[in-house]
Order: sequence, then C-alpha cells, then structure tokens
Amino acid sequence: MATKMRKQVYIEPYQEMILKRLAKDEGVTEAEIIRKAIDRHALALFFPRRDLVAWEAERAFIQRRIEQGPLPGKRMWRREELHER
Repeated sequence: MATKMRKQVYIEPYQEMILKRLAKDEGVTEAEIIRKAIDRHALALFFPRRDLVAWEAERAFIQRRIEQGPLPGKRMWRREELHER
C-alpha cells in the first residue's frame, strides 16, 4: 500500500450526506471517494477535453489543402491566413 498523507478537511453538511451516500453505494471509504474526486478534478484541469468540432474543422481544412495538390509557381494562401484560424 502506498504511503498516504493525513488531511483534515471541513465540508458542508449537505456534502457530508453526499459523501456518506457515495461511499455506501460504491462500497468504499469516504476517503477513497475524496481521493477519486481529487484525481478526476486534476484530470479535468490538466488534461481538458478536446473540442472535437474544432478538430474536425481543422481536419477538413487540411484535407482541402491536400486535395489542391502541389501548386505550380506559388502558393494560393498567405501565412497570415493560417494565424487567423
């Protein structure tokens, strides 16, 4: 078992009811519920969900550029256009 650090926290009465219910429903300790909540919060903070709509728009943009194929002479876009996106 990994070494754990003891912490004392103050929660609201309604949070205590929720915590007890979650622990009972999941069959784990209240401390485990708190640890899981911290882990989920850290994941959301450090690894936010990707905006799939934006990724799809970017993929479509790239695909249009690929379909144009090599352009003879000079490019058909300006560098600034890429930064405006």
